[in-house]
Amino acid sequence: MQLKIMPKKKRLPAGRVPLILFLCQVISALEVPLDLVQPPTITQQSPKDYIIDPRENIVIQCEAKGKPPPSFSWTQNGTHFDIDKDPLVTMKPDSGTLIINIMSEGKAETYEGVYQCTARNERGAAISNNIVVRPSRSPLWTKEKLEPMTLQNGQPLVLPCRPPVGLPPPIIFWMDNSFQRLPQSERVSQGLNGDLYFSNVLPEDTREDYICYARFNHTQTIQQKQPISVKVISVDELNDTIAANLSDTEFYGAKSNRERPPTFLTPEGNASNKEELRGNVLSLECIAEGLPTPVIYWIKEDGTLPINRTFYKNFQKTLQIIQVSEADSGNYQCIAKNALGAIHHTISVTVKAAPYWIMAPQNLVLSPGEDGALICRANGNPKPTISWLSNGVPIEIASDDPSRKIDGDTIIFSNVQERSSAVYQCNASNEYGYLLANAFVNVLAEPPRILTSANAHYQVIANRPAFLDCAFFGSPLPTIEWFKGDKGSALHEDIYVLHENGTLGIPVAQKESTGTYTCVAKNKLGMAKNEVNLEVKDPTRIIKQPEYAVVQRGSTVSFECKVKHDHTLILTVTWLKDDHELPSDGRFTIDKDQLVVADVGDDDGGTYTCVANTTLDTVSASAVLGVVAPTPTPAPIYDVPDPPFDLELTDQLDKSVQLSWTPGDDNNSPITKFIIEYEDAMHEAGLWHYQAEVPGTQTRAQLKLSPYVNYSFRVMAENSLGRSLPSQPSEQYLTKAAEPDKNPMTVEGLGSEPDNLVITWKPLNGFESNGPGLQYKVSWRQKDGDDEWTSVVVANVSKYIVSGTPTFVPYLIKVQALNDMGFAPEPAAVLGHSGEDLPMVAPKNVHVNVLNGTLAEVHWDPVPLKSIRGHLQGYRIYYWKAQSSSKRNRRHMEKKILIFQGSKTHGMLPGLEPFSHYILNVRVVNGKGEGPASPDKDFNTPEGVPSAPSALKIVNPTLDSLTLEWDPPRHPNGILTEYTLKYQPINSTHELGPLIDLKIPANKTRWTLKNLNFSTRYKFYFYAQTSAGSGSQITEEAVTTVDEAMASRQVDIATQGWFIGLMCAVALLILILLIVCFIRRNKGGKYPVKEKEDAHADPEIQPMKEDDGTFGEYSDAEDHKPLKKGSRTPSDRTVKKEDSDDSLVDYGEGVNGQFNEDGSFIGQYSGKKEKEPAEGNESSEAPSPVNAMNSFV
Repeated sequence: MQLKIMPKKKRLPAGRVPLILFLCQVISALEVPLDLVQPPTITQQSPKDYIIDPRENIVIQCEAKGKPPPSFSWTQNGTHFDIDKDPLVTMKPDSGTLIINIMSEGKAETYEGVYQCTARNERGAAISNNIVVRPSRSPLWTKEKLEPMTLQNGQPLVLPCRPPVGLPPPIIFWMDNSFQRLPQSERVSQGLNGDLYFSNVLPEDTREDYICYARFNHTQTIQQKQPISVKVISVDELNDTIAANLSDTEFYGAKSNRERPPTFLTPEGNASNKEELRGNVLSLECIAEGLPTPVIYWIKEDGTLPINRTFYKNFQKTLQIIQVSEADSGNYQCIAKNALGAIHHTISVTVKAAPYWIMAPQNLVLSPGEDGALICRANGNPKPTISWLSNGVPIEIASDDPSRKIDGDTIIFSNVQERSSAVYQCNASNEYGYLLANAFVNVLAEPPRILTSANAHYQVIANRPAFLDCAFFGSPLPTIEWFKGDKGSALHEDIYVLHENGTLGIPVAQKESTGTYTCVAKNKLGMAKNEVNLEVKDPTRIIKQPEYAVVQRGSTVSFECKVKHDHTLILTVTWLKDDHELPSDGRFTIDKDQLVVADVGDDDGGTYTCVANTTLDTVSASAVLGVVAPTPTPAPIYDVPDPPFDLELTDQLDKSVQLSWTPGDDNNSPITKFIIEYEDAMHEAGLWHYQAEVPGTQTRAQLKLSPYVNYSFRVMAENSLGRSLPSQPSEQYLTKAAEPDKNPMTVEGLGSEPDNLVITWKPLNGFESNGPGLQYKVSWRQKDGDDEWTSVVVANVSKYIVSGTPTFVPYLIKVQALNDMGFAPEPAAVLGHSGEDLPMVAPKNVHVNVLNGTLAEVHWDPVPLKSIRGHLQGYRIYYWKAQSSSKRNRRHMEKKILIFQGSKTHGMLPGLEPFSHYILNVRVVNGKGEGPASPDKDFNTPEGVPSAPSALKIVNPTLDSLTLEWDPPRHPNGILTEYTLKYQPINSTHELGPLIDLKIPANKTRWTLKNLNFSTRYKFYFYAQTSAGSGSQITEEAVTTVDEAMASRQVDIATQGWFIGLMCAVALLILILLIVCFIRRNKGGKYPVKEKEDAHADPEIQPMKEDDGTFGEYSDAEDHKPLKKGSRTPSDRTVKKEDSDDSLVDYGEGVNGQFNEDGSFIGQYSGKKEKEPAEGNESSEAPSPVNAMNSFV
């Protein structure tokens, strides 16, 4: 285990004790000045998976620094690559970068392979990643003859793309001959594999130019597939087309035009699996066909989709989760649904992980005789293996170093000497990739040196933080001390903060903070110092701010902004309008402290801001300007019209009348139309109905009337502002009676009993009766017989019951209206049925197909239609769990019912319990009810994995033992074979110890663990097993006890006064001895030091922690952070969410070609692209596409 103690901030008591930063232990991640001897460090290298353009020279980067400057060598496919023997290969001067000239001659394929660079000097050797060099490929489509496709309207269709295999894979899109993207929708969409899917085709899908394009971005080329011709025709058109070639019995039916429930075009089956790597984008796809077009929904079983990382693409058909982690593993279900039904598909997702850093090794700078350690910790799924190399050679065969000891992922150094200097490589590998990090051990003896420029001058604003830099180096690591003024008064931490990189922080700078400060660095080999100057300036203030104003259009307004600032700083004042520059016209003038706006317009309204700037600070103040119109002259009143008046009826005939009226005032808005309404005082008094409307230029209307109605009329006028109130009603006018001119609507015939026929209809209202004495003539006869019509005349009702009918026989029915004046026209006959009776027979040939522990499929033969004796509603399956396979007693449980609509002869039984005995029967259902049950059918479900144990308790804790008690799983789902108990200790820093695995017989419910460590916390993972596998686990934590007698004695002694006094005296003596020892001998370890910070990078300083008085841990921007304190990663296949949020290093995807996203530009382009270098110690975590990248050396 690596010992890494970060520098700590020590708050010393007020007084004359100097402010000194004691940097103990090792120097970690220290930047050694380039003029000092040091091993090589890789600073730049090509990516692990390096795809090159075969039309350009190959450049494989390898840059390194060191003292002496390193020499470079290469291997190709694991053997030495002699560049001197290949005239096309050259190495850049003072660099390891290879340039392979293939533009003049040679082929890129010749240089395809795995390359590795070594940078070496007298202090060690650093190596690059394995760089897999592959030329990009953009092959043509294979020639194929594509036959035109002819299909019926409504059928599903899949147009295959099958692009050529390129490197990297191409981007697929569909266009027509005019290079226009084909429109896509919920019905038509492109799949992840590039195929074009139609849930159902329409006539507008007919075209001859469905073209699939493949865009290869790396070579900036586009390849085109042969056009596909599709013709969509109706059934009649299809029969006409093939009539000459087929017999009369081979014509197509119209089935494809009918609506149908969804089925999946992709993926196939009910379930599938998907594996993705941590940090990648998880893409799940479901595309269904059906009519009407199905809609896709997504859910995650036993969980919820992550809100901020979930996206839906391709009209909900593609589910994407970015930055996927192990917590995203599980079952995802897509559901396709339309009006006729729904289906689902389950995708089981497993998230694996290439190695990623928990703690990458960092460079060590040690002085002779010191100790240190390199730590290399990585995680992944599966867990990566850690291997060490020394100067590029496996450490097992490297030269011995007596100061070095290897302990798994840690190399411990003790009493190092100059010969201990070397470069160590840590390789973490699993089947999905590898990580490689170089870290050197450099043994130096160097006096202190100050790296910050001498006599630097700092300026800050009063009451703001100030930071004075003092970057330093030395070995052993120097101590840093700050002084102020010529007399060298030491600084104390009551008002100052000393950072681990030597920077002095003043949290709140005051005027008296101005002066000269001296930084002193000391170690046993010498001393160095540097002076810097600090000047504290007065802050800039706006003493008169602009004020809110409201002015009339065309007037002048001014805003005042008076500023006070430090006279030694240059002040600039600018004005903004709505956070943008002022309009560039002469109406805006700035005069000293004022902004004047003349001839104010509506567009001038907004927020005006005065911004005062100096080189050190910025302040601002704003005011809002409102612009209003000048006081207007009175405007005319606009309103809806006044009601019409003087209504008069003339030309009164049996079925018409003329209505005239006088318009009211239009209130300054012309009348556009008049609306006429009527009231039937005889049948519906008080209700007004729409009669007619005429243009606003007319004042009379000829109205059509119905017989036997007592009419009154009223008129309303309408203009652009609305409708007037109604006029006063006209006089009443009663029209003469006549026979009905229509018959009742909604005539139906349904039986309420097996031997009757109930005929119902919607009666005519009084307005439709056309005269007094409204009645109905009801007629009926059997549809399939030769009987004459039977008729009866009934009063003004809405139902008539015919008794003594056969069961469920079709009847023709007519209902005719009549009144005292005569009959309505002869009505059309409608079809009805006499009453239904219960079905007579049960379904036969029932059989069950058990699919898994929770799902079974049931099949049966359809019941003959004659024995149904009614409208077929569907089939019901009654099923119940009769006996658990693990119990001998047979007992019945509550029955469950599933209903399958229509003539379906099979169905699924979901939600079954594993390892159970079930009984079912099937019954046919009509409108009357259900028929007899089929013979009971027995079936058994197979065993499944058990649920978690019901409870887990830890009882009777002792010094070295814990007793566990548990209850068996509530749902064993089979015969328990054993329990598995895993446990591991948790130390005081919340790190998990080794995992211990223990098998326990299935008949146990109590177990005692012995020989445990006392006063130690343990974490337990417990689950049951059946022959089907392991079930869900339950976890618990417990602590072994402490020796009570010992604790009691410690408490008793600690409360004695003499003991407290003695301990205080001893502590004071030790403190004095340590201070004297450290100052005189300057012994101590090394702390990591950050590179020089910019003085104005961040004006804020992190406050000192009050609870422990420690400095915050420093980490460079490129450091890999260690795990948070308290985070735990159990070894039981589970990973907590906070431990799984790290991402893989981005995987290179090539260079985007110069194409619009819509693909409107196609063809082949050529051009240079710049390869982005990778830092020496950084390793891409994405998996390599070739096996050579999954392991190192």
